[in-house]
Amino acid sequence: DKPIKNPKAYINAEILSVSDEVSTYNEGCLSIPEQYAEVARPARCRVKWLDETGAAHEEDFDGLLSTCMQHEIDHLDGVLFIDHISRLKRDMVMKKLAKQRKLG
Repeated sequence: DKPIKNPKAYINAEILSVSDEVSTYNEGCLSIPEQYAEVARPARCRVKWLDETGAAHEEDFDGLLSTCMQHEIDHLDGVLFIDHISRLKRDMVMKKLAKQRKLG
C-alpha cells in the first residue's frame, strides 16, 4: 500500500455557497454498497472548515472535487446520495441493494 500524499482533515466542514451551474456524476457510497446513481449537484461550491490545528480555512472547489466535498458534507447532515435522486430511482437502487443482500 502506498501512503497517501498530503492528506487533509476537514473538521466541521460547511458549504458556504454553491453555483447555479450543475454537474452530474455517477455516485456511489460505502453506506449503500455496490449501488450507483447519476446525481446532479452544483458544479462549484465554497467550503469552510477547520484543520487539525484548529486553523480556519475557506476554499472554492469545482468539478469532481466539488461533488466529493458536497457528498461528504451531506453525510454530516445525515443525507445520502440517494436523497438527491427521484423517488423512482431511489426505490430501484434500494431494491437492487435488498436483492444483493438476499443473495449474500
